[in-house]
Amino acid sequence: MSALALEELAALTAIYCQRDECAVLAVSETDGITLRIQTSVKGLLDSDILLKLSFHLPVSYPSTLPNISINSEQLTRAQCKDVKEGLLEQAKRHLSEPMVHELVLWIQQNIKHIIGQSETSVCNEKSTLSRCISTEDGIWTILLHLDHMRAKAKYVKTVEKWTSDLRLTGRLMFMGKMILVLLQGDRTSIKEYLILQKTSKVDVDSSGKKCKEKMISVLCETKVQTEHKRFQAFEVKEYSTLDELQKEFEAAGLIELFSEFVPALLK
Repeated sequence: MSALALEELAALTAIYCQRDECAVLAVSETDGITLRIQTSVKGLLDSDILLKLSFHLPVSYPSTLPNISINSEQLTRAQCKDVKEGLLEQAKRHLSEPMVHELVLWIQQNIKHIIGQSETSVCNEKSTLSRCISTEDGIWTILLHLDHMRAKAKYVKTVEKWTSDLRLTGRLMFMGKMILVLLQGDRTSIKEYLILQKTSKVDVDSSGKKCKEKMISVLCETKVQTEHKRFQAFEVKEYSTLDELQKEFEAAGLIELFSEFVPALLK
């Protein structure tokens, strides 16, 4: 292996010297160097993302690119793939020079952009969101259906935080086993909400392990019309009958939306 690679390894262990920040997994004259760097970055809405970046530096490095693998509990498999592809593209710009530290700095600065690019098509994925949000301006209303909430108190608190941060108004509505999220706001904020809803570990599975929301569907999206009333705040409400729920939609001027989508959920 090259002297440059060994010098870089020494520098990396000095830079990432906190506990668990840098782990040297292997050093071999025939196979090169394998190390893992763990770093915390800020994602959408400044949420914390713990990235584990594994680099294999072959004996010909830095004349050849490193092999890179990405692991993070806060990212989807598709997002990890996009992060890896972004790092490899960036690595090409540093060919023939030590680059690991530069790559770590680059991902720290660009993770939000990569996640955003990855999730703009989240609603086109099979078995995910049923309709995609376009980029038209104005205030929009969107109606979501959630299949269940196992960790209800935590889930509700998280939804309240997201809507507050994104300045969205509307209702989180419970009627029996039915769970609806009715949101109003600008389309960019609604899209960011959908990204958070789809990619965050907001609930728990049957074994109690934290999990992402996989059973969400977009029932309807529509631009707020003059006959629609704007919600002034985001509220969590429980309804004992379908008639009570219907009156909530009527008060907002959304009775057509209710009639077309809500009763069908009870069949």
